[in-house]
Amino acid sequence: MATSPETPDGVGPEVDLGSLGLDGGGHLLLDHALAGMAPGSRLRVVGGGPHLGVHLGAWARRRGHRVEGHVVVRGDADDRRQEGAERAGTPDRVADRPPATWSLAARGALVELGAPPLVGADLDRREEVWTELAPKLYAQAAAGQWDPATAVDWTPPQLPDEVEEAVVQVMTYLVENEQAALVVPARFVGRVHPHFREVVQFLAVQLADEARHVEVFTRRARLCGRQLGVSGAGGRASLQTLLDEPEWPVAAFLLSVLGEGTFLSLLSFLERHAPDPVTARIAHLSLQDEARHVAFAMGHLGEHLDADSELRQRLAAAVRRRHDVLARTAGLSDAVHDALVVLAAGEWSRDAIGRGWARVAELQREMDEGRRRRLVRLGFAGAEAAELSALHTRNFM
Repeated sequence: MATSPETPDGVGPEVDLGSLGLDGGGHLLLDHALAGMAPGSRLRVVGGGPHLGVHLGAWARRRGHRVEGHVVVRGDADDRRQEGAERAGTPDRVADRPPATWSLAARGALVELGAPPLVGADLDRREEVWTELAPKLYAQAAAGQWDPATAVDWTPPQLPDEVEEAVVQVMTYLVENEQAALVVPARFVGRVHPHFREVVQFLAVQLADEARHVEVFTRRARLCGRQLGVSGAGGRASLQTLLDEPEWPVAAFLLSVLGEGTFLSLLSFLERHAPDPVTARIAHLSLQDEARHVAFAMGHLGEHLDADSELRQRLAAAVRRRHDVLARTAGLSDAVHDALVVLAAGEWSRDAIGRGWARVAELQREMDEGRRRRLVRLGFAGAEAAELSALHTRNFM
């Protein structure tokens, strides 16, 4: 292709397409030549393609140009299409409240008018969804993904029957709690405006984490060929209150700050006192994932609380409301509590059971202390933090 700045007859620049037709990419050369020209400017098009004349007229009409023989007179359709267009913020800074008209546009893209607005993304205010930790935590989460097939040696352990039964019961309990931790953020991720892409990306990886936890806990429960344990009615009632919570910051607070925060202590306990390497390994790997989930929720809620003076009261009210709803339920089932004792004991003897019982009691104290520390970090006074921690569900999650 040759482009001359001025034709001999003074018509204007010329583009020689040679044998390249407009149906073979020649239109790109014309677009490129016209891009720097003002409306009304003239561009001569020459070439040896047999259908150039027919194709040139059709192409020009679609582009809003006019054709006079083999001369294209540049129109202003492209310019008018850009009128009113705006940038969807900048790539490195999130907007306070991106409009629905930005829809799925990449942050920083030039958004043309005319497309339908985004529907359903009502979590669209920076103060309620964003945390400056989001990009860093997403990068960590993406780098920290692990494959259950290769990260764990699934050799079945040889444990006493009572201890293996205890492990199976604890795994059964973990599966249903992790399924709740999967469903709750899944309800909200599609409501976050995609302008806050790092938040959406983090939540998507969080869903992958929880799905993987469900897999490994199920696999450990079935590793030695046993049936799964008991799913307590009180535990499921507790988890249902998480699924029923309609407000994202409240759901994130109850699930991640209180529930998953409590599970950090539980998974650490399982790693320390696991009677077999498989249980210790999956507890360790899951603990790393859950720590990210808690860190994200703490960062997100901390910034939201700075912007919304009434949120802290709503969070406290949600804890008290949940406690009242669950007051008549059994909470943590005896089957799970006793299984934790036997798991921590590691054997079926009087002295070992005594040690296991003491370890579970210490675990519950650690859980309470952790909840209170996180509540204080979110700005709750010490006395109120202690009260709210004590009101947290006995089912741990």
